[in-house]
Amino acid sequence: MNPRSAGLALGFSSAGHFFAHLLMLLYPTVLLVLEGRWGMSYGDLLSLSLGGFVLFGLGALPAGWLGDRWSAEGMMVIFFVGTGGAAIATGLTDGPVALALGLAAIGLFGSIYHPVGTAWLVRNARNRGRALGVNGIAGSIGLAAAAFVAGALAQAIGWRAAFILPGALCAMTGAVLLCCVHGGGVAVAASDRRPEPEASRNDVIRTFVVLSLTMLADGTISQSITVALPKAFAAGLTGLTDGGTLDAGGFVTLVFLVAATAQLAGGWLADRFAMKAVYVLAWGAQVPLFVIATQARNVPLLGAMVAVNYLGVLSVPAENALLARYSPPRWRATAFGAKFLLALGVSTIGVKLVAVIYDGAGSFAPLWLTLAGCAGFVAAAGLFLPGRLRRTSSMLTPQPAE
Repeated sequence: MNPRSAGLALGFSSAGHFFAHLLMLLYPTVLLVLEGRWGMSYGDLLSLSLGGFVLFGLGALPAGWLGDRWSAEGMMVIFFVGTGGAAIATGLTDGPVALALGLAAIGLFGSIYHPVGTAWLVRNARNRGRALGVNGIAGSIGLAAAAFVAGALAQAIGWRAAFILPGALCAMTGAVLLCCVHGGGVAVAASDRRPEPEASRNDVIRTFVVLSLTMLADGTISQSITVALPKAFAAGLTGLTDGGTLDAGGFVTLVFLVAATAQLAGGWLADRFAMKAVYVLAWGAQVPLFVIATQARNVPLLGAMVAVNYLGVLSVPAENALLARYSPPRWRATAFGAKFLLALGVSTIGVKLVAVIYDGAGSFAPLWLTLAGCAGFVAAAGLFLPGRLRRTSSMLTPQPAE
């Protein structure tokens, strides 16, 4: 495969990650404009998006299977055109039932990206860690931009434009990808650009078992922090917010923006050091930080949460690279689909964990200790992954740039 084709695959995959998160998160801001319409409350309007979020996760496994059995490039075109078209249709709806169906369609077509797009990226990449880091940054930008894009378009033009214009851009990207595939600009990759020896059956099984457990635990940590931080900062950063212009939400945004940059650092580390070591150390280092958070307030609490989130995001490229390395190439998209299903499955666990612990204790200290235990479990379980904690000299050969 020529370098131009690999570069285009990285570009389209990153664009897909951006649009997947952007289009899924437009509605929480748009509904602020719709509140009170159709005789529905905020809660009722928010519930209209439930089907989309459920399908965004449940569709990952069959989408990954189709990507493996049929065509990753074809599925990516369907993702762009289908998700963009669904967003345009959502912007043209005029009633709650039609709106809910439109949001469900966005979730269904959007579910294609994570299993198929990630596996497609890995197949085309030579420096996998770097490519996964760049791709992760694109997804983080989509997350951060969704509320701004939706709010700006809804205010300047109208709520329908908040769906129609981003949807049109997404669909157009799919049309460009289709032209690139048919024109040969994006070559159909029959095998990995950077082939590696096929993992043994025992290593594949061991990786599946270990990562299934660790992804449940690290998913619980991620979801718990996302839900708990606004309340934790409101209660614990009083010395930083009194009389200032930033409230707790601003500090939460700061934490996630800083953490987003860890994708590139994590990709760089995954390319140059043993992926197993990066994964284990990133989670092991979070244990003392969670313990510190149990007694911390103001700057120490903010610093601990910034560090915890940074390390959690830093581990993602290594985790994805490990999953890719020890998954049979013909089943790789299916494996990523299973991963996303696990991530979806733990979301309710994290939310419930925060609610039960805070209501019972009146503080977040027990939650931080619980998450410290989860992080320690991930680090300990990671030691049982295949591979060494230190790269040999033969593994350190520099790879050509993308």
